[in-house]
Amino acid sequence: MTSFVDFDGVWLAYTAELEAAGQYAVEDISLQVREGEFIAIVGPSGCGKSTFMKLATGLRKPSRGTIAIGGQRVNGPLKITGMAFQAPSLLPWRTTLANVMLPLEIVEPYRSSFKVRRAEYEERARALLRSVGLAGYEDQFPWQLSGGMQQRASICRALVHEPKMLLLDEPFGALDAFTREELWCTLRDLHAARGFNVILVTHDLRESVFLADTVYVMSRGPGRFVQRRLIDLPRPRDLELTYTPRFTDIVHELRGHIGAARGAPTGEATR
Repeated sequence: MTSFVDFDGVWLAYTAELEAAGQYAVEDISLQVREGEFIAIVGPSGCGKSTFMKLATGLRKPSRGTIAIGGQRVNGPLKITGMAFQAPSLLPWRTTLANVMLPLEIVEPYRSSFKVRRAEYEERARALLRSVGLAGYEDQFPWQLSGGMQQRASICRALVHEPKMLLLDEPFGALDAFTREELWCTLRDLHAARGFNVILVTHDLRESVFLADTVYVMSRGPGRFVQRRLIDLPRPRDLELTYTPRFTDIVHELRGHIGAARGAPTGEATR
């Protein structure tokens, strides 16, 4: 089966001088991700997780190796992706609805038809907001929303142009534990309903095991994948699963791999 995401022997040095000195941010990255798969990338701070995201979006070209997404070689920024980060970065002068619709105003082919199809696009945005529990908040401004609501709106903005791949860089890291788990379920349901690919970068091992089909562990810099763990837990998953021995065993296993990647004792792996 053809992979939707294909990294083949990818290395990246940020400058020619660093490459000449053999100093790479990531090295020898190879992975194949099937269409619709949800993967998570975990590892110690500074291991190259965010660098991997830049490569996956086409914002950085590899120094060596090739990247193909959706059957096309990546040579520049991709239009088939949506992104959400730890900070929601909603524009304060736009309402929730207007923030969510922003990609439709600037990304082709939607931009060219935005004025003509505005009512249709607005309903698309409203439907997304309803699906994440934000019905009734369309006309509120970001400062009127809680952090969890802002992050829900940010995810809607990343999905409104119907991308084939969603890239998430620590999207729930700044939220309290209860809100974070609520948003795990929101993302779980969106992924199940729409079938897009997801690449999630996170420090939260429970988050990675709850959400992902496959978890990749990166070594400390220069980053490379040192472990690939299939998460063989049945779907749909509910939060009760996170309290079961089977779930906990997988989390502990991943913690051990990260401890080894850091060169630290297992008990220190998440400090």
